[in-house]
Amino acid sequence: QVQLAESGGGTVQAGGSLRLSCKVSFSRYALGWFRQAPGKEREFVAAISWSDGSTYYADSVKGRFTISRDNAENTVHLQMSSLKLEDTAVYYCAADPSGHLYTYEHEYDYWGQGTQVTVSS
Repeated sequence: QVQLAESGGGTVQAGGSLRLSCKVSFSRYALGWFRQAPGKEREFVAAISWSDGSTYYADSVKGRFTISRDNAENTVHLQMSSLKLEDTAVYYCAADPSGHLYTYEHEYDYWGQGTQVTVSS
């Protein structure tokens, strides 16, 4: 059974940092992070491929968020810095067994349950 387990969400003041983690129950996958703010559609945040660790970021988080992976632990991290109020959302990790880096939701086969990130002023 494929499982993705997110952790690390919470409440932080604007300008602060949080690190999200997503542990995957299988290896050789690509992983993406998405987020959904209240009243808005879910949007792409960042993704990392399996083969060479290539990364891709949404413009809104580029330079502030860093995605990385620990293949030995089957875990992907999202380090979020310089957090803004508009980063408040439920963050979801999603995995694709093909290993390819994708930015669209429908390209991912497996999803975590989501973790809340709240940025306060």
